[in-house]
Amino acid sequence: MEAFIHGALLAFGLILPLGIQNIFIFNQGATQKRFGKALPAVITAAICDTLLISLAVAGVSVVVLRVEGMEQLLSLIGFFFLMYMGWIMWKSNPQDGQNEIGPYSARRQITFAASVSLLNPHAILDTIGVIGTSSVVYDAHEKVVFAFASILISWLWFLGLALVGSRVSQLMKSASLMKRLNQGSAFIIWGMAIYLVYRVFI
Repeated sequence: MEAFIHGALLAFGLILPLGIQNIFIFNQGATQKRFGKALPAVITAAICDTLLISLAVAGVSVVVLRVEGMEQLLSLIGFFFLMYMGWIMWKSNPQDGQNEIGPYSARRQITFAASVSLLNPHAILDTIGVIGTSSVVYDAHEKVVFAFASILISWLWFLGLALVGSRVSQLMKSASLMKRLNQGSAFIIWGMAIYLVYRVFI
């Protein structure tokens, strides 16, 4: 029970802050005509988190963090990745039909969700550095419970996020409001990029 609660609280704490993954899932929930059409993004993001958490708990975190310069390299990659994603979010414009973070097809949802989940070093470092290292205090059985709790929170969170986005979209029919939401999201993503570099290098 202790391992389950620990894993659930830790996962919730890591997944709660606004990030590119959360913003994309919320945005798909808001822009798709029906909640069910956002499920490809939700399921893909949840599966990617399941993979990362499983690898972290299995001990990959210890190996990665021991490689000299790996954290700095991942942080630099993450900085440029987040700056680029922020730019895409900023220039999206629902008013002229050029919203690049709009209602994606199922295939594009899967591709984009996988990229923001697996190619985002910020998320990788958090999963490996926090969940992975926190799991070392448990034995084999407790590690499974710890990982399960973290994975369960991830799935429930993404489902809830898309659902909230779907409900919010019903109140935000104006394209200008959606544009402001995208621009606000861009500032958050750029702030994350700056913080990532600051945390590691400064």
